[in-house]
Amino acid sequence: MSSSLPPYILITPAHNEEAFIEKTVESMIRQTVLPLKWVIVDDGSTDSTASIVERFLPDHPWMELFQRPRRPDRTFAGKAYAVREGCERVAGLPYEILGNLDADISFDNDHFEFLLSRFAYDPTLGVAGTVFREDGYSSETDSFEGRNHVAGQCQLFRRRCWEQIGGYVPHRAGGVDWIAVTTARMLGWKTQSFREKSFFHHRHLGTANRSVLSSSFSYGQKDYYLGGHPVWELFRVTYRFIKPPYIVGGLTLATGYCCAFLKRTPRPVSRDLIRFHRQEQMAKLKAILKSLGSFKRVDAFDVLLR
Repeated sequence: MSSSLPPYILITPAHNEEAFIEKTVESMIRQTVLPLKWVIVDDGSTDSTASIVERFLPDHPWMELFQRPRRPDRTFAGKAYAVREGCERVAGLPYEILGNLDADISFDNDHFEFLLSRFAYDPTLGVAGTVFREDGYSSETDSFEGRNHVAGQCQLFRRRCWEQIGGYVPHRAGGVDWIAVTTARMLGWKTQSFREKSFFHHRHLGTANRSVLSSSFSYGQKDYYLGGHPVWELFRVTYRFIKPPYIVGGLTLATGYCCAFLKRTPRPVSRDLIRFHRQEQMAKLKAILKSLGSFKRVDAFDVLLR
């Protein structure tokens, strides 16, 4: 590992990832800068996830497999608990950067070298990652989150930032990675999704054990219980009308949000975080409206995504 780059560790929660995890492992063993330790937490898989990983362990001592009790279901809370267990197994290592790496992505050989260089360059950077792509989707052009959101499939945290935010907060319905990144920003850390690199997500976002429409409904619910502003949600739904599946995707998103609102679904986030989140959303919305009101050839949604 280059002495100019901060040492890092990775934790991968993996539940029934036999279809994709080999791609992730192959991407990792080709990295130009390897981690001190990569702990793969087999989170109760009932398939061959563990046996696939075991094939690589003898030749790569910086990899470790830890197995939790078998269970058939996949939960976002399980991800948070798995990462916590992984952290316990690397507690004695002198790392400065901690990363969550999902088991269904692949990336370039210098992916982590690039991200580590960003941390070395900017001491205020608390969370970093890159944009990602799927078949027919790019978070660079199709996401409403913007440059300061770091996608949960691959997030690197400065250790002091991770400890300050308290790591991932377990919640069965999801949002654990979003809560972590937004909390870091609320506490004054810089968070950034870099455009110079990207990774490929082999499973369509949010579709593990769910259809595309079920995923849209779930995202609408999540927008509510994570404190999203209703006005922002209206724009988000409108934008989804022009993306596949046309019209119905936006309607499903809106239905999820409205159902969660009517049920008063409990929110796992503090009022301070909700207030901060809504302030950010309104600032982005003002940027959109300002661009629409000008005569310059500016794409309003491009302004949003900066």
